[in-house]
Amino acid sequence: MIIGKTDFGEFPVILAPLEDITDSAFRNICREHGADLVYTEFVSSEALIRQALKSSNKMLFDESERPIGIQIFGNNPETMKQAAQLAESCQPELIDINFGCPVRKVAGKGAGAALLNNIPLMVEITREVVKSVNLPVTVKTRLGWDESSKIIVEVAERLQDVGIQAITIHGRTRAQMYSGEADWTLIGEVKNNQRMKIPVIGNGDINSGQKAVEMRNRYGVDAVMIGRAAIGNPWIFKGVKEFRQNNLINNPPTIEERVEVCLRHLSLAIVKKGEFKGIIEMRKHYSGYFKGLPDFKKVRMEIITLKTYEEIRKVLTGYYLPE
Repeated sequence: MIIGKTDFGEFPVILAPLEDITDSAFRNICREHGADLVYTEFVSSEALIRQALKSSNKMLFDESERPIGIQIFGNNPETMKQAAQLAESCQPELIDINFGCPVRKVAGKGAGAALLNNIPLMVEITREVVKSVNLPVTVKTRLGWDESSKIIVEVAERLQDVGIQAITIHGRTRAQMYSGEADWTLIGEVKNNQRMKIPVIGNGDINSGQKAVEMRNRYGVDAVMIGRAAIGNPWIFKGVKEFRQNNLINNPPTIEERVEVCLRHLSLAIVKKGEFKGIIEMRKHYSGYFKGLPDFKKVRMEIITLKTYEEIRKVLTGYYLPE
């Protein structure tokens, strides 16, 4: 799959942009475990042009995270154009427009998935962003606003016509949020539409190598994007590749691997954000790393009260890796 000047290889596996999840530390971990492309957390165009420090910091990344995309959202063509230019100055591989986020603080303000209710404005924003930068522009969106308005086939054509170089489709409507099962049939229709010439990336419910390969074989997508299933589970990227290449199901990570990668993730978070903030923000990842292990609820209740890396390391290694 090629986007712009970057060849991501055959059937790449991509880390989705997730608010408060896909920060630099987690992106590094996922790249180390086989993610072919990672995205920043989504960045507000309005906050960017106001020079809000938190939003600007979301665009910072290390060379080790490449290839990387910066995702922006908003509902005003002019501010989105300016935000895209600011994102371009950080020199990512691509800029992505978020037309898919269903949460109230984004869609409720007329951005993200809300643009599925205003296709002319969605097209205008996309056209202005494409014209304003030299980097490839891509889009992430959903099937439609609700069950009665699944318009993604038409939307994909119109966005391609104004210059996007790839589209990612989450197989749910905005009304579904993250509930129910993702419907890939319309993703397949977009991919198999003879008018479509750009890569089509499928997203939704990819939680194993088998599922990723099944979706590729059934619907012909050029790549898969993985979001929630990667939280605390960066091994999923290598798992997809191993199943695709060798038809093998990877063994689950050992307890030693879980502890080692979790602590590396924590140490990176601390380096990036300082010990206090790094430890606080790491808490959302523990359940993924240690899901299914004996007495994890008890261990989690203990480690989320601790305030230093060394304290957390001692508890995790003492409980799960006793000498």
